Amino acid sequence: MSSSTVSIRTQQHSLIRQLADAIEATWQRYLDLSPYHLPEDLGYVEGKLEGEKLTIENRCYQTPQFRKLHMELAKIGNSLDILHCVMFPRPEYALPMFGCDLVGGRGQISMAIADLSPVESDRSLPQNYQTNLADLPALEFSQSRGLPEWGTIFSEFCLLIRPANETEEAQFLERVTDFLKIHCQQAVATQPTPDRRSEILVGQRHYCTQQQQNDKTRRVLEKAFGEAWAERYMTTVLFDMPTE
Repeated sequence: MSSSTVSIRTQQHSLIRQLADAIEATWQRYLDLSPYHLPEDLGYVEGKLEGEKLTIENRCYQTPQFRKLHMELAKIGNSLDILHCVMFPRPEYALPMFGCDLVGGRGQISMAIADLSPVESDRSLPQNYQTNLADLPALEFSQSRGLPEWGTIFSEFCLLIRPANETEEAQFLERVTDFLKIHCQQAVATQPTPDRRSEILVGQRHYCTQQQQNDKTRRVLEKAFGEAWAERYMTTVLFDMPTE
């Protein structure tokens, strides 16, 4: 682990630190990880945004079932902390897309979202996922948030909240860890279906296209690094399209 990763994580909101640790621990426990190499200039990035230092740290791995496991930690001065994570299945595996984002500032998490998003044409999760997710205990959060207009990619199990206190933060952390365990276990148990590759690619491309409509992320990157850099980062690091 590089010193830059340690410093940015230790300076972020406690829920982001805990979730980053939980994500990596779950990956290491259930999956056979190997490095995934990003372009050298995009792994660790520093810039300026409205006079404040912007730092971005990316961690990427691959496994037999996943072409890319990506976790991004970002920090803008003392005003904004971000965690972003997506697991991209290989197109031979009919698996949903795990995604999670945390946005915090001034000691408060303002947005927390996690989902296992279906890529099937009928917008449904595989039956084993539905069964395991439905068996999780119900949770109640005082401040649910509405999905964005492009949020049609999310499943019925999507969790999108503003945690009101440490109890709700702990509940969110536990539920995301549940999602990850189920996903990793199901992925390892899933057999590849090369004959469905084209169909799966269509679903994954739709997911990436919808996610790239997140104007807030794009605007921040454009302000800090310019339009061309932001486009490259969005399509190379955050939501790269699977190749044929």
